Amino acid sequence: MLKRAVLMPSGKFLMLFRKFLAICRMVKMEHSVFALPFAYVGALLTARSLPGPDVLLPLTTAMVCIRSFAMAFNRIADLPLDRKNPRTAGRPLVTGEISLRGACFFCAATATGFIVSCAAINSVCLALAFPTMAFAALYSYAKRFTRFCHFLLGAVIGLAPVAGALSVSPVFDPDCLLPGFAVLFWIAGFDIIYACLDLDFDRANGVHSLPACSGVGPALHISAFCHVNTVIFLFLAGLEYKQALGWNAALALTAALFLWEHRIVGEGRLEKAGFAFALNGPIAVLLLIGAAMGID
Repeated sequence: MLKRAVLMPSGKFLMLFRKFLAICRMVKMEHSVFALPFAYVGALLTARSLPGPDVLLPLTTAMVCIRSFAMAFNRIADLPLDRKNPRTAGRPLVTGEISLRGACFFCAATATGFIVSCAAINSVCLALAFPTMAFAALYSYAKRFTRFCHFLLGAVIGLAPVAGALSVSPVFDPDCLLPGFAVLFWIAGFDIIYACLDLDFDRANGVHSLPACSGVGPALHISAFCHVNTVIFLFLAGLEYKQALGWNAALALTAALFLWEHRIVGEGRLEKAGFAFALNGPIAVLLLIGAAMGID
């Protein structure tokens, strides 16, 4: 009897831990590296120093919550498509590891967490919380009607440095749009590459994307153009915020990663698109380090 009493809590803990891991896989928690560091970049460039925990803690919570909300909402909206697509057949919502009801509850919880965190930052962030959630949710349906859905995704994540700037100062500064546009083109560029993996499925199921609608070659050229724009906007941001050598060094490494990425997928070598996508992982962290080092 005692042995059974000891094992039951352990089994329940293991079940909860598995649910937690399934949720992390559903929202691809590791991809937080794309948005969160740029929120810190926006805060750093605006404050010209490391903000205190009164800013960083609610900012971090808000960013994790809004990204998790957007990803979970996207998984719910895409469930009928994910069930048909062999590449997404193993996603937790498709396999039943997470129920539709559970995913909806997770959406509601992260939306609430986002609103509370924005309220803890300042009144401007709170006022922008609701339109931000609506904008994030819109992306989930953009692929139903426009091939330029990649740019909408970029615009959603491009709000990260703007959010970081507003968390430090509630007075809008147009300069924060420079890193914002850099993120927009960065995300759009590698999302176009990633969309090449679903080319045949998207065409067969009426899903809009640049590769599906325009072909792989033109789509990859647009992706390269996007990443050129990313470098330009990051360079302009460095000039506007008077960044020092650290920022420029990070920018040079970022440009080198872009060149490597597009060399890999050049001439339609889509079998390497997954590796090319992975090269984007270090970029946001690299630029965060550059922003910290680049402040005189």
